[in-house]
Amino acid sequence: MFHDEGVQVRDAIEFVFNGQLRRLTDFDPNLTVLRYVREHERALGSKEGCAEGDCGACTAVVAELADNGLHYRAVNTCIQFLATLDGKALMTVEHLESDAGLHPVQEAMAESHASQCGFCTPGFVMSMFAGAQNHVPPTRVAIDEMLAGNLCRCTGYTPIIHAAEKALAPASGAQIREADEVLLRQQLQAVSSQEGVSIHSHGKHFIAPATLAELAEILLRAPDATLLAGGTDVGLFVTKKHAALETVVYIGRVAELARIEDTPQGVRLAAAVTYAQASAGLQALYPDMGKLISRIGAVQVRNLGTVVGNIANGSPIGDMPPALIAAGARVVLRRGDATRELPLEAYFIAYGKQDRVPGEFIEALLVPRPDPGGVLKVYKISKRIDQDISSVCGAFNLGFSEEAGERVVKSARICFGGMAGTPLRASQCEAFLVGRVWDEATAEQAAELLSETYQPLNDARASAAYRNRVAGNLLRKFFHETQAADQAPLGVVHGSFQGARR
Repeated sequence: MFHDEGVQVRDAIEFVFNGQLRRLTDFDPNLTVLRYVREHERALGSKEGCAEGDCGACTAVVAELADNGLHYRAVNTCIQFLATLDGKALMTVEHLESDAGLHPVQEAMAESHASQCGFCTPGFVMSMFAGAQNHVPPTRVAIDEMLAGNLCRCTGYTPIIHAAEKALAPASGAQIREADEVLLRQQLQAVSSQEGVSIHSHGKHFIAPATLAELAEILLRAPDATLLAGGTDVGLFVTKKHAALETVVYIGRVAELARIEDTPQGVRLAAAVTYAQASAGLQALYPDMGKLISRIGAVQVRNLGTVVGNIANGSPIGDMPPALIAAGARVVLRRGDATRELPLEAYFIAYGKQDRVPGEFIEALLVPRPDPGGVLKVYKISKRIDQDISSVCGAFNLGFSEEAGERVVKSARICFGGMAGTPLRASQCEAFLVGRVWDEATAEQAAELLSETYQPLNDARASAAYRNRVAGNLLRKFFHETQAADQAPLGVVHGSFQGARR
């Protein structure tokens, strides 16, 4: 045990599975939800297609109590750890079965001839089911976003889209009945607890502390533990690398880490805040950040993945760091009772190395409000609109003033992902820009300077020459967009503005 004496913890998890209460004690702490559903519950509708959160064949719906109501989320069960279901309800396609026949979503799929081999169909059905509970409008744009995380090799998607239009119609009957919601709420209240969880089984340990102080103490005692938030990265350690994670510490039960705080200085995102939860607040500050989040993975990934997790893993192609660094974000790190702040760019030291000592973790992210007269834009280049990792991601945040009738650059923060071993600011280019008139000649010289800052690698996603050319062209694009009286949609690059899933 890593808890202080007197701290109450449970040695079991409790959740609701398809309307039935479950209490589990002896299970592998590395067990995924999908494996549990298929191997233990024998609910075989959820399929394993990719085992990495891309294809959506394993999609199920998680419900939990929130704000005196119920919150429904479509999730990828293939990369979610079973123990994270504690206090929640899981619904698979089998939950839709009733004596009355097919569920309205299933009827819509059948009537639209939207299924051929059927492998992916349960995942599509559960994404639509979640969409109906969340009142997703039956528009093409909303449907495309709702289903971006579900892939099909047979139908060409048109019949599936028609099915979604029917399922999301207000009169479809796809919403859960009020009486069933009352029962579900009662069940969730029965499995809710203020205590943490500690499962020691199969030679592994899963710990879910209930408070921030407990989390800090646990990590002091177990600095080598794997820290788990949404699992969109860590889940792949198990499903793809076949790792046996000896100690997993889950932060999802720590109430302090689920908070979003709007302050006079900006927005404070605690470590367990998901992309879906953070999107509105970040978009209110910087519209392009909202657009960036909308292209990170798909709904299922954004429902689980966290903004801080995208930072903590230190990936040089993570989506959020370039935009956050350009905005001047800072991270709050904690070890025991001590905390420290540092600029986000300082957190990334080198490839695979971050400024974080053993037992230390990121507690929160601080995103400042934009400066008056500043413009922040983010451009993401990859080969697909949805669910793709970037070749290059460029973020530009320039402040301007009018002097003698000319527009002058007063401040500059430029950061690129995918161009180095870390998300890296273009310091030489920034220094060149400050104090200069913002005209085409200045932009052209600044673009040329970028090639002196970055020495990108050749890899499967892009060549070094391509990346250097794109980086310069994105700065040129930023220039033209900031000159136009009626600016083009922010962050759109020939339809290729998109985000990586992790």
